[in-house]
Amino acid sequence: MLATLERVDILHKADALAKMVLESEVGEDYLLCLYKLRADREAQRKVNAFTKWKDLYEDVQRFGKYHPDYKRVNLGIREAKRDMDMHPSVADFKRAETSLQSLLDEISSMIGRSVSQFIKVPAGNPFFETGGSCGGGCGSGGSCGCS
Repeated sequence: MLATLERVDILHKADALAKMVLESEVGEDYLLCLYKLRADREAQRKVNAFTKWKDLYEDVQRFGKYHPDYKRVNLGIREAKRDMDMHPSVADFKRAETSLQSLLDEISSMIGRSVSQFIKVPAGNPFFETGGSCGGGCGSGGSCGCS
């Protein structure tokens, strides 16, 4: 691939945009919450417990309700997830992660619309409004009513 001045300029602008996102209030909040989550031993213990239950759950799902531990594992994973999600560090991180994802979705949509109004921009949040009837990037071939 040949590096033209236009491509180099686009790469520089992309780097500048990435730096702006990281230095934004949303980006800094995300990084702070990530640091706090990684430093919180109790939160890490709960994440690890949930991961163990998740591994058991995936094993049980191969056999479905016929697995002898089906009910125990389903109950255990739900309790572990609720316990993990209710921890303040995890909840703060998830809120910051959602805010950052919304910002990135909005930026992607703006970039897509600047190229063409017909570009479908996949968004992390299915309820994200992009001005279309389906929220963008549905991948259903127009069966959702988008055109």
